[in-house]
Amino acid sequence: MADARADALKVRRIAAFTRDGRGGNPAGVVLAETLPDAATMQAVAAEVGYSETAFAAPAEDGWRVRYFSPETEIPFCGHATIALGAALAQAHGAGAFPLLLRNGRIEVEAGMRDGAWRAVLRSPPTRSAPAPGLIVAEALDLFGYDAGALDPTLPPALAHAGADHLIVALAAREALAAMAYDFSAGRDFMRRCGLTTVAFVHREAERSFQARNAFAGGGVVEDPATGAAAAALAGMLRDLGALAGGELVVLQGEDMGRPSRIEVSFTSERGASVSVGGACADIACP
Repeated sequence: MADARADALKVRRIAAFTRDGRGGNPAGVVLAETLPDAATMQAVAAEVGYSETAFAAPAEDGWRVRYFSPETEIPFCGHATIALGAALAQAHGAGAFPLLLRNGRIEVEAGMRDGAWRAVLRSPPTRSAPAPGLIVAEALDLFGYDAGALDPTLPPALAHAGADHLIVALAAREALAAMAYDFSAGRDFMRRCGLTTVAFVHREAERSFQARNAFAGGGVVEDPATGAAAAALAGMLRDLGALAGGELVVLQGEDMGRPSRIEVSFTSERGASVSVGGACADIACP
């Protein structure tokens, strides 16, 4: 049964970045008159049990938003923002909604298309830098890879688009499918290094990537769709000169049985925001 506190706050459950009506990453969404205190939001997020729950309340010129994983607050979450956009459009009609985060402002736009709710967010500004060798070595050891598994054309990077991610490109799809790690050690590593996720990607075509994201720092083994990491990946590719701009697709969740599709578009302007979008589906309450 749904938890009483979650019911009292009317938690919506929405899967973001669904693929052909299936899969996606479940998020909790709470639309409230005022934001609850942090302890209550943390407790509700733990009870909901999804990788993130977004809490939103009207502000003077938009919606103030905070994100909580089962174990900690997160500065920005892409899939929960997409789910929030769908919830806002369902409640207030299709359109664009300004969002006030703890560390900046973004916007999400949502509406109905082809019989499904869809939303597109504009990420915070992006940045990336080569990942320090010691962090890369520890990550490879944690996940059981050696340096030979890496894609030499896309060196590991620390990338940011509202949250910090270690992005590691693997040369083979089979290596991506084999991703596994010790959860306790992974949580220690991610928290110690200030990483929201460790994102492994495989470039299957110039503008198409397969991805897997470990999220032990937030109390979740793996995310089936990670919009913030997809935005950070686009910024990293732009910084490396691997893509000047345009569109790319990130396919995630296949190895978890939750196929997800993240659609990304971005300009050639270094550091500029990235657009991340996808379809959504309501999840029946337990």
